[in-house]
Parts: sequence; C-alpha cells; structure tokens
Amino acid sequence: MKSTILLFVSLFCGLILAQDDGSTTETENNSTPGSCFPDMCDILQQLGALKEKLSSVETRLADSETKLADSETRLAASETKLAASETRLAASETKLAASETRLAASETQIQELKNKERTKVIFSTAAGGVSDIGPFNTDTTLIYRRVITNIGGAYSPSTGIFTAPVAGVYYFIIFYHAGGAHQGRVLLYKNNELVVLTQDHKSDSDTADNGGNAAFLQLQQRDQVYVRLAANSYVWGYDHHTTFSGFLVTQM
Repeated sequence: MKSTILLFVSLFCGLILAQDDGSTTETENNSTPGSCFPDMCDILQQLGALKEKLSSVETRLADSETKLADSETRLAASETKLAASETRLAASETKLAASETRLAASETQIQELKNKERTKVIFSTAAGGVSDIGPFNTDTTLIYRRVITNIGGAYSPSTGIFTAPVAGVYYFIIFYHAGGAHQGRVLLYKNNELVVLTQDHKSDSDTADNGGNAAFLQLQQRDQVYVRLAANSYVWGYDHHTTFSGFLVTQM
C-alpha cells in the first residue's frame, strides 16, 4: 500500500512539472514560493495524512505482533511447567501406588503371622473302655475313645482319625501296653502310607509287653493320621495304657 501511494505521488508530481515547463506565465513565475494548485495541495495533504496513519498502523501492528510473540512465549513456558507438574504428579501417584502395594503385602504377612499364632493343634488320647482290644483277623483302625485333650478339634473320637487343619510339621507319639499271650503290633499311618510301628512278639514267659514310637510328619491341610492294630495282635485298653498323641510344631 505504501508503494502505491508513492507511485501515485510521483505521477502527480510529473504532471505538475510538465505544466510548469510548457505554460508557466509571468504572474505564476512571480508567485510566492511553495505555492501550488489548490486541488493539488489538498491531495498532497491528504496523502501525507494517509501516510502518517499508515505508519501509525504499521507501528501498532508491530507492537501487537511483539506482544503476541511475548504471549505465545509465556504460554509455551506455562505449558512446559504444566507438563512438568503433570509428570511429577504421575511419578508421585506411581510411588503412592507402590507404597499401597507394599502396605497391603505387609498387612497380609502380619495377618498370616497372626493366623499362625492363633492356630494351635494339640491332642492326647487313650484307648479306654475295655481291657483287651483284639486280636482281629485283619488290620483294624484303633479308636481312642478317651480324649484327654483336643485343642483345635483335629482328632475325631468317633473314627480315631486325626485330620490336619492346616499345612505344617506335626509330631505324633504312639504307645501301647499288652501281655504276652499274643503279639503286640501297632502301626502309625499317614493317609494310606505306613510311617512307623512298634511291636513285641508273643511270649509265654514275658507277661507284660510295652512299646512305643514317634515321628515328625509334614502334612498338608486335610491329610489324615491314624493308628492301626495289626492282624492277630492285641493291646490293653483301659483309660491309661495305650495312647495316641500329637501336636502342631510349626505351620507351613
């Protein structure tokens, strides 16, 4: 736009010079310096005013562009700070989640330890009831009917079977008393597996036989432990002679 105005002024000045060269009168030569045609003066003044306005507009435009650039710079800085804050927030949330996970794991471990401390399994029983038990034609599970103690309720006096309430290491003890008229042979089983036994042979001269054995067993929950009287053998019952006992040593 500025170049267009300058071109227009140059063309107009060229016309003025052409008129001055061909038709200048003596009166005009004697006129006051700086005089011009009235219409030309108005046009030149308007052009000058327009030029000043254009310059002012360009200045304001440059200021606006500078301010806009500053605003964009500040905005970019703010966005950078915001991104950094979001990154720190995400890192904090990750750390918090990790802390909560560790806390939950610790609480689980504490609860497991408490459960282990609360799990107590101790029992002690005696055959009881009758003087002689056996002999039988086949191996027979002994039912210890006199319950001395049964903490945890893992021993069943109706079946003679101990059922592990929790996985762990247990200690079991068997003991029997009998005479010599028949052999004495008592077997400790874990599920269907023979673990240990105790026995004494038939004897005419030895009228009092005693035997016992013990074992540590690693059991899973619901494993069963029980005692069997071997075929053709017998033990004394009563309330104090033939016993079966055990307890939980440590939970696994």
